[in-house]
Amino acid sequence: MIEAPHYSASGARHKSAFALPAELFDGTVHEPVLHQAIKTHLANQRQGTAKTKTRSFVSGGNQKPWRQKGTGRARQGSIRSPLWRGGGIVFGPEPRDYRTRLPRKVRQLARRSAFNARAREGALLVVEAMSFDAPKTSQLAGLLGKLGLTGKKVLVLSHGLNRNLYLSGRNLPSAEVMTFADASAYDLLWSDAVVVEQAALSGGELVEPGSSPAPERPKAAPRKKPTKAPAKAAAPKVKKPAAKKPPAKPAAKKSQIKPAAKKKKES
Repeated sequence: MIEAPHYSASGARHKSAFALPAELFDGTVHEPVLHQAIKTHLANQRQGTAKTKTRSFVSGGNQKPWRQKGTGRARQGSIRSPLWRGGGIVFGPEPRDYRTRLPRKVRQLARRSAFNARAREGALLVVEAMSFDAPKTSQLAGLLGKLGLTGKKVLVLSHGLNRNLYLSGRNLPSAEVMTFADASAYDLLWSDAVVVEQAALSGGELVEPGSSPAPERPKAAPRKKPTKAPAKAAAPKVKKPAAKKPPAKPAAKKSQIKPAAKKKKES
């Protein structure tokens, strides 16, 4: 269980710490995924509009600057060759799209890792509520000063859209205000400290000083799939009695055999 300092809306620190929800703060920091997420974020910010002209796009140079032989100089075919000043550029940049995409689960893992990294450093602070009656930059700057964050890059995460809080921090160069759901891994690593509104951390609880941490709930044992009942043994097939063959007819006696009629001789 990871704990964070707990402050009131006026900036006074409570004696009790705030136990961060275990669903998001599990204590693991996956550095390769963080590196991949930051690299992808920075690549997606590139416009990709850089372009240079090759020798086919540079004007001039339609004819040889001098004849091939007899001048004592090197042979040249065009003044727009890459060897000449003002000529074309070889393998220069072309407009392209640098955008890459990370899978959803990788982005979620990078975000959890960034939250855990800030919480393990003690750079994550929980404030009860940040409700401003009107946009007031000095009020937010005073709150950050009471939290000991003067001169640091601070990321303020609110519970839902808070217009007055956003307008109050818009004029602070070292502060960034956004909703808790919109914070990415890059935003969390950009800041030196993260201030989170208590309502945004649903599932967290207060921990009194000196009290033992709440025991973790045992995980439910996985349900076993019901085993199928063994199939009933098939009854042995009863062989049908073979059909009785009719009795064979007795062979005729030689005396009963009639002699074949003799063929008449042709006259």
